[in-house]
Amino acid sequence: MLPGERKYPHIFSPGRLGKLKTKNRIKYASTETNFNYRDGYVADKEVAFMEAQARGGAGIVTTQGAYVDPRGEGKGYVGMMAIWDDRFIPGLKRIADVIRKYDAVSVLQLMHCGRVGGVHLDYTVGPSVVEQRLPRFRPPREMSKEDIELCIDQHVQGARRCVEAGFDAVEISGIVGYLLSNFISSYTNQRTDEFGGSVKGRAEFPRRIVAGIRKQVGPDYPIIIRLCGQELLSDRGGNTPEESLEINRIICNAGVDLLSLTVGWQESAESVISRDIPQGHWLPVAEHFKRELKIPVSMAYRLFEPKYPEAALAEGSIDFWESCRAMIADPMLPAKILEGREEDIIPCMACNICLARLFRDAELTCFVRPTLGHESEADWGFYGFPRAPAQKKIMIVGAGLAGLQAGAVAAAKGHDVTIYEKKAQVGGQAAIAAKGPWGDNEFMRLVNHLKTRCEKNGARVITGTTVTPELIDQQAPDKVVLATGALPERSAFPGGDGANAVSCLDVMDGKVTPGKRVIVVGGTGVAISTALFLVEKGGYEVSIIGPAKKFGLDVNPSYIWRYMKKLKEGGVKQYTRHKIKAITPEGICAQDAEGQEVIIPCDTVVLANLTPNKEPDYNRARAAARGPEVYRIGDAVVTRRANGAIHDGYRLGMTF
Repeated sequence: MLPGERKYPHIFSPGRLGKLKTKNRIKYASTETNFNYRDGYVADKEVAFMEAQARGGAGIVTTQGAYVDPRGEGKGYVGMMAIWDDRFIPGLKRIADVIRKYDAVSVLQLMHCGRVGGVHLDYTVGPSVVEQRLPRFRPPREMSKEDIELCIDQHVQGARRCVEAGFDAVEISGIVGYLLSNFISSYTNQRTDEFGGSVKGRAEFPRRIVAGIRKQVGPDYPIIIRLCGQELLSDRGGNTPEESLEINRIICNAGVDLLSLTVGWQESAESVISRDIPQGHWLPVAEHFKRELKIPVSMAYRLFEPKYPEAALAEGSIDFWESCRAMIADPMLPAKILEGREEDIIPCMACNICLARLFRDAELTCFVRPTLGHESEADWGFYGFPRAPAQKKIMIVGAGLAGLQAGAVAAAKGHDVTIYEKKAQVGGQAAIAAKGPWGDNEFMRLVNHLKTRCEKNGARVITGTTVTPELIDQQAPDKVVLATGALPERSAFPGGDGANAVSCLDVMDGKVTPGKRVIVVGGTGVAISTALFLVEKGGYEVSIIGPAKKFGLDVNPSYIWRYMKKLKEGGVKQYTRHKIKAITPEGICAQDAEGQEVIIPCDTVVLANLTPNKEPDYNRARAAARGPEVYRIGDAVVTRRANGAIHDGYRLGMTF
């Protein structure tokens, strides 16, 4: 028995999907990637991505959603694969075949994106014309009865092609604002015919799809459906939890073998899958539906660490643990858990950059896994790096995310790596950010993971040591990597070095206690995080000041709306379009949007505009070390989001 089987007996027990047996209770959940061709054909990159997910050891592996209509009304992503014609079957079969290689149940998902679809059109479709809440999406058109009947048949024919492509099961997506959920919700369905009005009417469209597919595929072929357990749309007149339960019951009774439950829509004004939602938070929803509907249930949201689904499986709250973002971050997650190597799992930070990329019509990217989309490219080392032909001595200055990542990769290639950190703790800005509120402590999972990777790969990490030119000269490395991060900018205006001007990093690190009235300088995510940190601690009157028309333009769209809401709730005053002229002992002298000089009194000015830390100096380092190759990575080059540091470090390490 393997370590994971002993520790997580329920996760690694066999499961049932209809009449199919699964080797464990882990289901890789569907996500779009934008890897495929714009005409809907499957690309090699998608096949490689899906092979990685299957190779990782999940019992069930689900494809991304495939759109079912030739006009592309159901297409919500530029690289979405298609299933509206038999010509797509050979490409889809490649995915089914590669999943089967690893003894996993293969599932193809059918998806019509509804009011968030029509990515190549100037309109979307849905049950009714309801104004879009999010400006990204196109104006909706109401579907006629003929349109509805055609769409039902398109789903049925998609299921037929799923069978012909060799998949073991079919899944229908009806979540987050896609077409089926549009018909289900009282927010977007205002029809008065048989496809609207009552609970029964709003369930009719998805019910007919399930019934039609069941007739097409026969009684034994598994059908999975993804539906919302709670819409979180009460501010828009959405379904009550009781209505959602009853609609789910009607749909599932039409022939569903597994209900995959989610929570929330893309238009919900509440947090759902971000870090401020504790892991395991939504499990009571699944437990309630399983108890009431008497049908196998799976759930994915905020279940990153195996202890949470293990407990839920043991209690009978769920039948399968679904994993999407956690397995985007690390497709080998099931195998690592099974082998007792949890510390080796690349931890998802719920940053949602993956979603942000898709909504910008770009290929899927992961904050913590630079190899995403490069699984088949040996140089990227997803399946391991070849040893470098000659060992080099590498000195890395700074044990933040960039330095740790570069060190881990370089050591994996066989180099002699030493990482120096002047602080007693590794992690840099990430370790400080982990002290922020609402789940930011999860950043330490990433820091600890990278530190462990360094140690396992043979890289030495030396803390409490300041690197000097003399030390570089003494160690005589072949390569020097400057990963020194960033520091608050003090010289941008007079008074920046005054006694009342302090570093945002020192504030969040607990080294400085500000006075009661605080002004945070800068309109970036760092400034916002600092302000929210102070709000959460309590006892402060907090303001933010900066020249931007709108603060937080560098923040992931999945998070900025939440942060702005929390700033408002915390009473944080925002001085946008203000140019700071000077910091004085009394506060800040600034020029407002109208060009008028204003004095804003405060006790403490917190500097949160970060600038690259250029110590040790590049030329001094090169000269002192007698000509080694010297590199600068991460925020030491230019300040940006943390994923830039991760990717910088990885790309540099793989070149050594």
